[in-house]
Amino acid sequence: MLQVYNTLTRKKEEFKPIEKNHVRMYVCGPTVYDYPHIGNARSFAVFDTIRRYLEYKGYRVTYITNFTDIDDKMINRANEEGISVADLAARFIAEYYIIASELNLKPATVNPRATEHIDDIIDMVSKIIENGHGYVVDGDVYFDVPSWSNYGVLSKIPLDELSAGLRVNVGEKKKDPRDFALWKAEKPGEPSWDSPWGKGRPGWHAECSVMGKYYLGIPFDIHGGGQDLIFPHHENEIAQSAAAYGEKTPVKYWLHNGFLTINTEKMSKSEGNFFTAREVLDNYDHQAVRFYLVSGQYRQPLDYNDKALKQAIQSLERIKNAADTIRGKISILEKKGGRRTKADDKLSEAIKKVREGFEREMDDDFNTPGAIAEIFTFVRDINSLTPDIGNAAVLREALSTLSELMSILGINLEKAEDEAGGKSVEVLKGVVGLLLEVRENARKSKDYAAADMIRDRLKELSISVADTKDGPTWKIE
Repeated sequence: MLQVYNTLTRKKEEFKPIEKNHVRMYVCGPTVYDYPHIGNARSFAVFDTIRRYLEYKGYRVTYITNFTDIDDKMINRANEEGISVADLAARFIAEYYIIASELNLKPATVNPRATEHIDDIIDMVSKIIENGHGYVVDGDVYFDVPSWSNYGVLSKIPLDELSAGLRVNVGEKKKDPRDFALWKAEKPGEPSWDSPWGKGRPGWHAECSVMGKYYLGIPFDIHGGGQDLIFPHHENEIAQSAAAYGEKTPVKYWLHNGFLTINTEKMSKSEGNFFTAREVLDNYDHQAVRFYLVSGQYRQPLDYNDKALKQAIQSLERIKNAADTIRGKISILEKKGGRRTKADDKLSEAIKKVREGFEREMDDDFNTPGAIAEIFTFVRDINSLTPDIGNAAVLREALSTLSELMSILGINLEKAEDEAGGKSVEVLKGVVGLLLEVRENARKSKDYAAADMIRDRLKELSISVADTKDGPTWKIE
């Protein structure tokens, strides 16, 4: 029985999807104004692993993770560089897909962008106003927090405590300092869209409520993200969705991953104590980075340091060596033949135990450290028993089991890597394919500047793109 820790109830609960055998899952994605830091990458890897395990359990998973492609940080960065917000978004969406491929993230069912759902956001904001929980002031629209008695249901912060230390900032016209923006009136030099309240753009919190409902319906099963999103972002999502659509509990299970820390301090761009995912992936084996990111229990903090990454490299090497040991023995048996021995029976029992142990640990709120410990017990059994194995069939089953369980953690034991940097032909094909898919979507949306930027960036990497009647093709120059 799978149990998950639900932030909404602060306890572990039996996982029962709303729709039998179908899990609908939304994970907050990056704001694409810069490279994601390695702490963001932990969230990517954690929820990818959770998705993979749900699929292993037999569920069909609809997996949505968004791109925030309009907000204050994006506008400020674009203005600093003298480019459009759309061009900035295209650059870092492309970078995200490269990082996603290097971390072996499964492609999302959909990666929606906030700017693709402006009309839907306007519709939600209109409903909130109509239902008496939003108000308009000079083109700005605010959520009326005191009007929503259930506010604080996720963060467990009492409504009367929220106002402590808060104030209305200069230029804001809120009724209450706890109120938050649903729609922001147009300012000079900012992208804007027409709305019933004048030209403007959405507030940050609005997009996830809208896109969750658009792609998954309401209520849906799982909403994931970092612990820093519990308040205010996810708290505001619940209030918005419930106030607009009348669903008191728009999400059944709220899952939040712990922070990545440096010397026990939270990794944060605002504090300047961070490494980008790009920096880390350029300096360490990609699969080892992925293994490190999922090595801790996802709700607990994970400290980043070179020692931990080097340990992940060594641990992964032990597992790969065990797989190679099996392959070598299979090759010998295929040439010389053999017959079943006591070691065969012991390895068959070890195969059964590792699968049962792995599932037991993962069923306990996706306890990856326990699951990895089960794998290492299996690796010891492989190393001690393989020399005496007489039947290739049991070895093939052992290799298949090891590969399958590692794939749930996002590690591909079959991946062929070259000697220079560990980047495989398969990874290159996957990355370029993802970038061309992003480019095609940009072309269909008539965002030709973004499409051209992707083509030009690939050209800088000596990859030429040609558009044909059958779709884009590419080659290394």
